[in-house]
Amino acid sequence: MTPPDALHPRKTPVQSRSRASYEAVLTAAARILEGQRPGALNTNDVAARAGVSIGTLYQYFPGKEAIAAELIRRIKMQLLEDFSEAIVVARTQNLREAAVTMVSASIRHHARAPELSRELERIEETLPLDAEAAEVGGKVLNALEALLAGFGIPEPDIAARDLVSLSKGLVHAALFAGETDLGAIEQRLCRAVFGYLRIP
Repeated sequence: MTPPDALHPRKTPVQSRSRASYEAVLTAAARILEGQRPGALNTNDVAARAGVSIGTLYQYFPGKEAIAAELIRRIKMQLLEDFSEAIVVARTQNLREAAVTMVSASIRHHARAPELSRELERIEETLPLDAEAAEVGGKVLNALEALLAGFGIPEPDIAARDLVSLSKGLVHAALFAGETDLGAIEQRLCRAVFGYLRIP
């Protein structure tokens, strides 16, 4: 099992040149994951693709797991931002419109980089990121629970948890199966959410 210390950057770059190298490593790793399987990720290839020495890479990351974990953290924070923005819009809508807004936010998050999202989801299954994932997930759940409560949905805490699980399960299954038509996935997810919330 990967020790927790191996999942964090060794240091945060301060100078612009260091930040550029740091970002180049993450970008290179993302491109490798988009084109290949997680097993193809290794520090030598990442360094070469980033245009930095292997020594420079190891100044910031103890190994490939830390690089992948940082990409996962970033994509989760982007998900939280997407949901937070959608919540603001959904509060001004009726329940049906709000459901579509939230589903669209979830799909839009994956649409930014569907291949990368799919591969990072696979990697996350193998890394002990539970506490970090729970923190982001908890914020999403709390915001959704408050939204549902505002619409008078019974037991909004349970409904929020169910809807997040439903959304995650459907989207993950579709992406893992290799589906690329995000519009079709969004339509199916809308039908499922409408059914759960009993929206005509």
